[in-house]
Amino acid sequence: MTRPDVYISADIEADGPIPGPFSMVSFGLCVAGSFDGESFVRADPTNETFYAELRPISPDWDPEALAVSGLSRERLSEEREPAVDAMRRATEWVRKVAGDGCPILVGYPVVYDWTFLYWYWIRFTGECPFGFSRARDLKTEYAVRAGVPVGQVNKRRMPPQLLGDRPHTHNALED
Repeated sequence: MTRPDVYISADIEADGPIPGPFSMVSFGLCVAGSFDGESFVRADPTNETFYAELRPISPDWDPEALAVSGLSRERLSEEREPAVDAMRRATEWVRKVAGDGCPILVGYPVVYDWTFLYWYWIRFTGECPFGFSRARDLKTEYAVRAGVPVGQVNKRRMPPQLLGDRPHTHNALED
């Protein structure tokens, strides 16, 4: 019997363009649905969620990048959990919600979020619950299905029924 895919939507906020020299300051995960090879079952994204705000791992940061999240570097440094703790908790959460299924990370676009999440999981726990390649980029998927180049895809051009009705707040769990 084939394990169903369990789609876990992700969003991250960071204080710079790449992990290592800069820090992931928050991330959110939610179960979006599952696919058994024949049918997709949509999940309510508010039912199963994970959110963490992290202490910065580097002294370097870009004030403009951090401002997008609305988070305070001082508060993150003093009050938030170390990356190793957040990534361990996230691993446990992914394994719990995936159950016997195969967890797949999804995002729009997934490449930025995957870069930070994968780097953080490998750096701080030595493993990633999504393996090294179990990710789906919804932006590319839309481009293929719509028959348009990826460079021409943006949310303003997409049909409204494909977009959520929630505002884009730059809170990693809400987005």
